Amino acid sequence: MTGERATPFYCPYCGDEDLRPQEEPAGAWSCSACRRVFAVTFVGLNLPQEVSR
Repeated sequence: MTGERATPFYCPYCGDEDLRPQEEPAGAWSCSACRRVFAVTFVGLNLPQEVSR
């Protein structure tokens, strides 16, 4: 991880595009339209398991 925050293009709650970085919690974004604070996190990849025969 590079420590950079992922940049969302719109609020996942109201769809507005006016987002500002929020200091706390780390990596959070603030939506000026609905006033919610949210964070976008990467959890991992869901790779298919190989089937053994």
